[in-house]
Amino acid sequence: MKVAVIGTGYVGITTGVTLAYVGHHVTCVDVNPAKLASLKAGKAPIYEPGLEELLSLAAERLAFTDSYAEAVPEADVIFIAVGTPPLPDGNPDLQYLQAAAAGIGEHIGEGFTVVVNKSTVPIGSGNWVDALIHEAFATRRGKLFQEHLAVASNPEFLREGSAIHDSLYPDRVVVGAEDQRALEVLYTLYRPILEQTFTPPSFIPRPEGLQAVPFIATDLTSAELIKYSANAFLALKISFINEIAALAERVGADVTQIAKGIGLDARIGTRFLQAGIGWGGSCFGKDTAALIATAQDYGLSMPIVAAAREVNYRQRERIVEKLLAELKILKGRTIGLLGLAFKPNTDDLRDAPALDIARRLIERGVRVRVHDPVAMEKARREHPHLALHYCQTPEEVAEEADALVLVTEWAMYRELPWEEMARRMRRAVMVDGRNFLDRAQMAALGFRYVGIGLNPLEPPHFAAKEAPRAVRVEG
Repeated sequence: MKVAVIGTGYVGITTGVTLAYVGHHVTCVDVNPAKLASLKAGKAPIYEPGLEELLSLAAERLAFTDSYAEAVPEADVIFIAVGTPPLPDGNPDLQYLQAAAAGIGEHIGEGFTVVVNKSTVPIGSGNWVDALIHEAFATRRGKLFQEHLAVASNPEFLREGSAIHDSLYPDRVVVGAEDQRALEVLYTLYRPILEQTFTPPSFIPRPEGLQAVPFIATDLTSAELIKYSANAFLALKISFINEIAALAERVGADVTQIAKGIGLDARIGTRFLQAGIGWGGSCFGKDTAALIATAQDYGLSMPIVAAAREVNYRQRERIVEKLLAELKILKGRTIGLLGLAFKPNTDDLRDAPALDIARRLIERGVRVRVHDPVAMEKARREHPHLALHYCQTPEEVAEEADALVLVTEWAMYRELPWEEMARRMRRAVMVDGRNFLDRAQMAALGFRYVGIGLNPLEPPHFAAKEAPRAVRVEG
């Protein structure tokens, strides 16, 4: 099939490359010249494992342009995958969605076309996009649009860092539409993935036993609400275990054991029960805020979702409180943050806990050193006024530091020369914001180990240098 994808952000480029890989002809549209130049050269504009390799394998069926006229008229399916960033009131900013719908309406062809909302959009956006396309068509061509258009919702459930895997081997494909023809077209589009008939790339093998993917057909509104509901529920699980972690610390319990004990209940499950700094990124914060705002439009409140947000953002301040408890005074201290991206295997800094923690520390007079294996250049570009000291190695972060905070659980951090790093530090204090490191090992190497929902572990000896003691002078 011929496919157009409007927007080459995280969702758009992943969707376009995946569909091209399984056999469709895809043209991606974007207004950013630098991004288009990068894509035409075979370079992915974001860090995502496997994306650049798949981009190369699908290159013969991929095209990139800034012209709706090149991409839209011949397309059987048009995906709208533009950004919908949050506004101050929690509602998403729909200006890019509106511009995309107008561009499609001005250039849409005469054959039956399915326009798909791939972006996470408010309830009712399918009807709004349909109206915008009809209006743009009539304005441009001076006649009413014939009924060869159907608008559908096809929410994405990608995990950053695993987006290619999730696109090729999804848990389910959800499509909402009022027109049966749209459901049939999108089933055909996704058939290679639904039936797993494509040859899997060697670097992302097919999960053992996967033979078919469920196709969930719903009405338009239900599909829109499924996306918000899924993200809100996952956010709830993370905030729940973080709330339990706070109680575990007070009563002397171990939240990792609690999570295992409740997670093995099949009704609960173990995933998203890892206590830590909390969630960030482009989805959970934005989507929970939008869900609350939508409910308010209909005279409803969502106290459970609101509480999940409150608990999550409280976790970032708790890291500062833990540092205060250990160091007593923060002003003038040097603290190192390991990890900037909101999660490993991505360079995404949207709503990243590390940046929020860094701001809070800087406001308290702390010198903040940071390291991240992939996200530092992006942080420099996107946050030039944030007074961070970027370090090329984790060892440099540790030099004469009063404490370290592990923010992003990059695999490389587990294998660092921790004994050497403890010797480099002024005080060997490790606040593990993800409960990622081996706490007994860290203590044995000389660290005062502080986790989330855990009792701190004292080292049997201090390998770190002690601060000089004050000397009383008799006068």
